[in-house]
Amino acid sequence: MSISKNQLKIITSLTQKKYRQKHNLFIAEGVKVVNELLNSTFKVEMLFATDDYNNSISSKKIIRIAESDLQKISNLKTPNKVLGLFKIPEEKSLQNKGFSVVLDAVNDPGNLGTIIRLCDWFGVSQLVCSKDTVDCYNQKVVQATMGSLTRISVKYTNLESYLKESNLPTFIADMDGENVYKTTLPKEGILIMGNEANGVSDKVKTLIKNKISIPRFGKTQQTESLNVATATAILLSEFKRGL
Repeated sequence: MSISKNQLKIITSLTQKKYRQKHNLFIAEGVKVVNELLNSTFKVEMLFATDDYNNSISSKKIIRIAESDLQKISNLKTPNKVLGLFKIPEEKSLQNKGFSVVLDAVNDPGNLGTIIRLCDWFGVSQLVCSKDTVDCYNQKVVQATMGSLTRISVKYTNLESYLKESNLPTFIADMDGENVYKTTLPKEGILIMGNEANGVSDKVKTLIKNKISIPRFGKTQQTESLNVATATAILLSEFKRGL
């Protein structure tokens, strides 16, 4: 069976956030990512799969297509058997307990996807994003999460309001902050990571006193900064190390 023009139009449109919101759908590709979503609480709308993709899902939800058709709709360099359309779930309510990561205007899909995976790895169940952070249902983000999106609650909100209402100890990742290896870190709290180029915004900085940094050990001390996802990994490791 071939893909209809209407189906092709919808799939193509979902590369844009406004159409993902309009149709309440997002794209996931590849056997691992699609299967992770199918085995979660996410609801599938439709799968477009080649004959060699096997799953117990109802045949009514699968449209079998040729590999050449999969290549037409795929965003991957090497399409992997299946492309799925999934419904965007309702956002969960914000939790003011435990440990959360906050992202302030992180723009790169790969960074967001990796940070979602890091939250999954380190047992951080809530990721709070500023409204100008890249959409977690961006196709590149979904692929980069490798299925971790199914286990992490991602919430978009006004960061200033959220932080003012929180009573948890809060830390900003900042080049001029205190050495994280010499800082006593709490079990519960909030870690704020900033934009790739500009760091945490001044509006957020004025609200938070605690700033932590990852010291440079290189002899020249000329490395400008760490990638935000790399920095998140190091800092989360330190927050979790004493548990």
